[in-house]
Amino acid sequence: MAVDNPVRTDAEKKLRNEDPLSGEAGAHPVGTGVGAALGGAATGAVVGTVAGPLGTVVGAVVGSIAGGLAGKAVAEGYDPTVEVEYWRGESSKRPYYNKNRKFADYEPAYRAGANSYDPTAPADFADREMVAREEWERQGQSLLTWHEARPAAADAYARLQQRRG
Repeated sequence: MAVDNPVRTDAEKKLRNEDPLSGEAGAHPVGTGVGAALGGAATGAVVGTVAGPLGTVVGAVVGSIAGGLAGKAVAEGYDPTVEVEYWRGESSKRPYYNKNRKFADYEPAYRAGANSYDPTAPADFADREMVAREEWERQGQSLLTWHEARPAAADAYARLQQRRG
């Protein structure tokens, strides 16, 4: 059976966040790297305690692989590019959207809401609001107050929660 490998434009590849080696959608090098670093450090420390310095090295390697795979899985929980494009089209239809604002004013709130969602520990937005607010403040790009940004962050969070639930 022939495999259909469509030719994609550069814009389509960027939107799909394609892996440069496999061409698969959803490459997440940051999530994979963070998972590898954290997983390797934790596993190396545990194994090192039991097996000494060599155990620390072996544990770090094994933990990096396992952590990288776990980090990739968490990172693939959502595609930030797809979410931004969704909200670019949807945001002006929301009751909180101020017509005197631009999408760029709301975008950091949508990103913060999505980034605060943790698929491994599903919770209501109220339980994760502080995480979203800290993420929104760290971005520092919005002209909105948190009071104005909060509904957009909650919307982005709820969309991921609904899609994953």
